[in-house]
Amino acid sequence: MKKTSKPNTQKPAEFFARCASLPFIEMRSAHRSAACYQTHSHDEFSFGVIDTGSAKYHNLKQSNQIHQGTTVTINPGDAHSCNPDAGEWSYRMLFIDTDWISELQKELFSSNNQDYLAFNQVLQSNPSLFTQFDSLFQQLSESDNKLAAETLLIEYLKTLFGKDLNTQSDQKALDNFHIHRVKELIMDQLDSPWSLDDFCAETGLSRYHLIRSFKQQYGQAPHAYQLNQRINRAKQLLQQGNGLAETALELGFADQSHFQRHFKKRVAVTPKSYQSFFVGTV
Repeated sequence: MKKTSKPNTQKPAEFFARCASLPFIEMRSAHRSAACYQTHSHDEFSFGVIDTGSAKYHNLKQSNQIHQGTTVTINPGDAHSCNPDAGEWSYRMLFIDTDWISELQKELFSSNNQDYLAFNQVLQSNPSLFTQFDSLFQQLSESDNKLAAETLLIEYLKTLFGKDLNTQSDQKALDNFHIHRVKELIMDQLDSPWSLDDFCAETGLSRYHLIRSFKQQYGQAPHAYQLNQRINRAKQLLQQGNGLAETALELGFADQSHFQRHFKKRVAVTPKSYQSFFVGTV
């Protein structure tokens, strides 16, 4: 009798995907992972849950131990790292377009903010919030029903943001004018070899004051922020099918090896491996 092989039901160690029904959402999960991450930031709002294991979670100036059931919340531009204490851990994350959330906040909270309202907390331990996220992630993963997915997402974000947004000033979410200008310069020309003198000439700030203020606002010095934004842009280009060498050149990396080294430090997989999750499926 011919033997039939059993289907492979083992979860992949790392999983990335663009949500089919809501394409402004990127999904990520890690199962029994031991990967560590260098301090980095994201353009998007990001949040998720720890399914198993425990980790050290650093967000700006706060350090916390997180474990199964913890919900982490990360604002755009917040420098953070999250690494397992020992052995392996599992987690799920969502990365949601900042402009989309900003518009939703105006609708939900009657906010007239020019930018967006940020999380006040870096983590929450509410069991019902974990359950709500679990339902949302499953819906986003397994269904192309846009109505159902968007309904669960809005309900979840109303719960997630509600407490914070009712107690914080709109002004807190606005960037310092000069530091925001430096950020704009970096984002407008990611491949440019900016210097501190360039930024100081543009803003009128001293080098020390500029570095200190930028780190207070974004959690990283300007050079580290620029490198992180190059990696974020690289992820987009790789999802679109751009070649590794082409991407490295477009974003101002010295060479492909330089690009790969920094990409893996921040994403925990190589650019080629990351691209394999998207090319041909988007």
